[in-house]
Amino acid sequence: MPQDSPWWDPHVHADRRPLLLARGRIAAALRGYFARQEFVEVETAILQVSPGNEAHLHAFATELVTPGAERARLYLHTSPEFAAKKLLAAGERRIFELARVFRNRERGALHHPEFTLLEWYRVGEPYTAVMDDCAALLALAAETAGARQIAFRGRVADPFAPPERLTVAEAFKRFAGIDLLATLSAREADRDALMAQARAAGVRYADDDSWSDVFSRVLVERIEPHLGIGRASVLCEYPVVEAALARTKPSDPRVAERFELYVCGVELANAFGELTDAAEQRRRLEAQMAEKARLYGERYPIDEDFLAALAQMPPASGSALGFDRLVMLVTGATRIEQVIWTPLKP
Repeated sequence: MPQDSPWWDPHVHADRRPLLLARGRIAAALRGYFARQEFVEVETAILQVSPGNEAHLHAFATELVTPGAERARLYLHTSPEFAAKKLLAAGERRIFELARVFRNRERGALHHPEFTLLEWYRVGEPYTAVMDDCAALLALAAETAGARQIAFRGRVADPFAPPERLTVAEAFKRFAGIDLLATLSAREADRDALMAQARAAGVRYADDDSWSDVFSRVLVERIEPHLGIGRASVLCEYPVVEAALARTKPSDPRVAERFELYVCGVELANAFGELTDAAEQRRRLEAQMAEKARLYGERYPIDEDFLAALAQMPPASGSALGFDRLVMLVTGATRIEQVIWTPLKP
């Protein structure tokens, strides 16, 4: 069976080159957006003592060897978030980074083991300001690429239209007929209650699934295909159990200040009103690692330096946006490798 030509084949590169040049123009335009608002571009270290502590994110591990032959395990970060928040604790007010990040066990049309996150933070501003950023960046990227609309896998969206905002609870009710908040309290999630509603909605699950497992199944199967159709969607107010790094919404302790941006059914950004309670953050990260151990038989260390910085970090809001996916959507690419200069060989 013939093999696909490598990305460095001149004919393959000639086809990809217009997309790659567009990538550069889009990056420059986004940098201009942040410069006009007096953001500082930062560069955080890729090597970290902890790669992040979300249960379903998988890191690449490496080893530091000192001149004295002492050895210590380090990781390639899955996000610059922990380091960026240390910069906020240090006194920075508005920062952004086009960060190279690394995630294992992820490969597909929308996933690549090494990719670029656009991550930014606003100190003293609500997370609705970051929602506005997302809408502006989407429109700017489309304008820069010369795209009047976005089309992906048979779905179409207007990148210049104001995004629809709907809560996770509204989406579960509208698209799956599930009363999600009825399965939640301030501290606990009722697995059996959600399972019963999922069963009535025709969503299949395993008997040993957790509440979060069932939540994810409903989200992927029933909710995400309807998001970002016609215009972008901002899906907000995630359950606290699904928002380990976000602060609780003051008016409802069951949900958190977390939102995701979707376009044509594709998740583009994940954003928070940032949690600054170090004790609560420790509890949540430890819970995430317990879940990771249950599912995958491993866990990552807690970054104690991050928790120490969090204790003096000011209130802030921030977002991580998949830059490669954004370029894909506005240029009409169908696979993420088409917009990465030197993709990893499959």
